[in-house]
Amino acid sequence: MPIEKNSPELDRIVSSDAEVEQLASGMASDRWPAEGPLWWKEGGYLLFSDIGQDRRMKWSPDEGTTVFQEGTNQANGLTRDLQGRLIACEHGARRVTRQELDGSITAVATNHRGSRFNRPNDAVVKSDGCIYFSDPGAPDPDVDLDFSGVYRVTPDLGTQTLLIGDFIVPNGLAFTPDESILYINDTRRGHIRAFDMQPNGMLALASGRVFCDLTGDRPGVPDGMKVDVEGNVYCGGSGGIWVMDPSGKHLGTIVHGEDTTTNVAFGGDDWTTLFYTTWRTMGRIQVNIPGIPVPVSG
Repeated sequence: MPIEKNSPELDRIVSSDAEVEQLASGMASDRWPAEGPLWWKEGGYLLFSDIGQDRRMKWSPDEGTTVFQEGTNQANGLTRDLQGRLIACEHGARRVTRQELDGSITAVATNHRGSRFNRPNDAVVKSDGCIYFSDPGAPDPDVDLDFSGVYRVTPDLGTQTLLIGDFIVPNGLAFTPDESILYINDTRRGHIRAFDMQPNGMLALASGRVFCDLTGDRPGVPDGMKVDVEGNVYCGGSGGIWVMDPSGKHLGTIVHGEDTTTNVAFGGDDWTTLFYTTWRTMGRIQVNIPGIPVPVSG
């Protein structure tokens, strides 16, 4: 069965007989996986990152999987800003970029106090236009910083702030529907942490707590994650994609048969298709509650 229930509450979120469908395979290298699924609503297609082969892939119902772009500086996590522009975390160039509507590239963030970032991983955009991103990878002799951080950049790109730097591997980021809490997972520690947000966009550090521990006997670690409109959280964990309610209770697991889930994204016409990437595959499952929509271009 693709759905393992820990609680009957899961039935309202995803049906027990929902089909897990693999849509693409053959991505990745031994070092870097498929990542960054992002639904492009006005085009009716999904973009995702093939980091190891340095390309951006596209999947659509009519055309299947094709190469969308070659040479992405090994981009990882993808999202869109309030104007619908593509935000990409570039492993290779060690920066976060924005693709303008004319196709040109703007650097969103390149360094912290003069030292280049490690390997920007994932990003989320708040309703005020601020961009939050994770930067794991330290310590490593090939990087300049001696810590892994989470940062905030203002919409005008004029102010960049280090929010927190005590994670081992900060990875996926997601806000609650009312944006009162920011979830940040730590892949190495195997858990998701939750922080209350301050009015100025900073984290209330003293509020930090473990939201859910996703470790277990089977392969799988927390990586990219998303939240639906009711506040349920979807994130890779031991055995597949974990579904947690807003209190952090593990309601059950979507089992796709691959060793690890690298990221998830909501899409489809009504945002009720849950797309996922694994090390070498991309797939989907239909859920019953829409995800928080990604902005589209005006």
